[in-house]
Amino acid sequence: MGKFVVKKVKSGIKFNLKAGNGEIIATSEVYSTEKACLSGIESVRKNSVAEIEDQTVEGFAKLKNPKFELYTDKSGEFRFRLKAKNGEIIATGEGYKTKAGCKNGIKSIKKNAPESPVVNE
Repeated sequence: MGKFVVKKVKSGIKFNLKAGNGEIIATSEVYSTEKACLSGIESVRKNSVAEIEDQTVEGFAKLKNPKFELYTDKSGEFRFRLKAKNGEIIATGEGYKTKAGCKNGIKSIKKNAPESPVVNE
C-alpha cells in the first residue's frame, strides 16, 4: 500500500504520494499551512477516480474536471497532472519516457490514493 508523505520545505509544506515500493508517483504544490496540505490530500483522494484526457493525440476530447491531463513536456517526456473539479492542479507526476509508463503512474494513483495513510516526514 502507498502513503502520503507530508514534509516541510523552505517555502511551506507539501506532500508526495508514494507507491508501496517507495517510488514517488505524485507531488503537490507547496502549501502555506499543514491544514491546507491535508485538504489537498483529501482532494486527491476524492478526485483520483477521474478519467484521463489524453492531450498527446490530435483532436483529443476535452473532459470536464476533475480529470487527469496526460501531455508531453518540452523535452518530449510524458507527464500528467490531476485537476480538481474547480480546475486547480492538485497533483503532478514525474516525466515518463513512454505513454504506457505515464498511464501506469495514473493507475497507481487511482489504486493508492483512496486508502493511503498520511505520514509526516
